[in-house]
Amino acid sequence: MSLASSLRHARVVLPQPVRTLTTGSALHKDESSWLSKLMVRKIEPTKNSHSRMLSDKFDIYELHTHNVRPDSVGKYLENYKNTVQIVQSKGNLSMELIGSWNVEVGDLDQCLHLWRYTGGFEMVDQAKLELGSDKNYVQLMQERGTFLRSRHLQYLLAFSYWPQLQLREGKNIYEIRSYRLKPGTMIEWGNNWARAINHRQNNNEAFAGYFSQIGRLYNVHHIWCYKDLQGRKETRESAWRSPGWDECVAYTVPLIREMHCRILAPTEFSPTQ
Repeated sequence: MSLASSLRHARVVLPQPVRTLTTGSALHKDESSWLSKLMVRKIEPTKNSHSRMLSDKFDIYELHTHNVRPDSVGKYLENYKNTVQIVQSKGNLSMELIGSWNVEVGDLDQCLHLWRYTGGFEMVDQAKLELGSDKNYVQLMQERGTFLRSRHLQYLLAFSYWPQLQLREGKNIYEIRSYRLKPGTMIEWGNNWARAINHRQNNNEAFAGYFSQIGRLYNVHHIWCYKDLQGRKETRESAWRSPGWDECVAYTVPLIREMHCRILAPTEFSPTQ
């Protein structure tokens, strides 16, 4: 949004009584403060790729989103569990399952699976060749198709500023907050969240943060871990009491075209619980 456009919006939004009761200098100060939170700072051209500037890791993450037929959830989960066992039995693959979840709030009858490839896309290619020659794996893949309504695959990179990924134990729930950003704003998003993440580590809730490389582009996924919904509520309210969190939110809101969240429950075979 340009400065001129922001100013026009600011004049429309400010109620008339505020103008009549506030002095000119005070009004100018209030408008400047309000605008400073909403304006997106200019992004300078760069010769470095966004992925190199935002991520310093060589791991590739693979996020599968499966929409399951309601009458086939049990069969689907059994099928995927057997698939995971085949992958784990192969010691020559730099591929591991990080998390596997059922959606409990949001897109119901949906399952998410997060895999990590250590070594970049070369390891992704190697795994595809190896698994594609395994008859049992191929058979499970074909069978799985009969349990699904639709599916989507994304390859992701981890944000460099996010805390190191740690698998969780015990009983937890997860929240995945997915954002579709305006093209060209990923660097600005990263700059703001590099500061914002400092306000969201009091309860070790930050699990993982990714941005898309292949699939739906300009997508961001933040995954948070909580003990329960009440713990989520208290943790999020605590962040709003932290000085500076509100400014980080104000700077990132104009970058978003669409967002939604889902509450997830780990499957029995998920490495992170």
